[in-house]
Amino acid sequence: MTKIKLSKRPAAKTRQIQPVPSSSRQAPPPEFNKKTPAKPLSVAIADDHTFIREALRMMLDAEDSIRVVGEADNGRKAVEMAVAERPDVMLMDIGMPRMNGLEAARQIRQSAPGTRVVLLSAFGNDNYINQTMLGDFDAYLLKDSPSNLVMHAIREVVGGRKFYSPAISHRMRKITSEAPKTNGSQPTVKLTSREIEVLQLIAEGYANKQIAGDLDISIKTVEKHRQNLMDKLHIHDTASLTRYAISSGVIDNAVQTLLPL
Repeated sequence: MTKIKLSKRPAAKTRQIQPVPSSSRQAPPPEFNKKTPAKPLSVAIADDHTFIREALRMMLDAEDSIRVVGEADNGRKAVEMAVAERPDVMLMDIGMPRMNGLEAARQIRQSAPGTRVVLLSAFGNDNYINQTMLGDFDAYLLKDSPSNLVMHAIREVVGGRKFYSPAISHRMRKITSEAPKTNGSQPTVKLTSREIEVLQLIAEGYANKQIAGDLDISIKTVEKHRQNLMDKLHIHDTASLTRYAISSGVIDNAVQTLLPL
């Protein structure tokens, strides 16, 4: 019987799988359309009329992109709130007691420079408009402006731009065009922030002792400020100081009906 010799088949070589470096592994698929929500704008409200503050708050609360951080009923409290809360925007009435909105805006610019101020007024008083132009303020809106215009103004000032109601812009252009005709008129008197505060309180009927307590200064300091006001303005009685405060826009024209002149 013939023996058949079977040849051995070579064993198959084992293939070693090399580990894939972690740096070359495929990353998990990204999550599409996932955006980090924008931080809401913080807004504060300053107005001495409760129903105006409530109306503004209702309007702002309806916006998901805005968070109301506080309210103030006079200019002094508005400055304190701006320093404490550092809101992105302050909606501020111009004609407020204890400190008007224009002076409050000046102080906020110094004490809380990151806060933009949108000034509000029931009417386009030329004194207010002139002070807005001279003070280079961020925005000035009439209170009869529609809510979408107020929202637009907020976003404009946050973006570093200025914004004014159409009627205010028109009046600004007219005042600018008429400026050369009034160059020879009476020069503007420069009052300090403290003198403006004292003038407003005098015009609102506060006595020296009350002013001293309100501003946390001595009665002698109040008397000195009062004398400086009279010297600068060439005025020598309280009634004339009050008339000047009204005519120059330090206090609202409506106060004229409440104070004896």
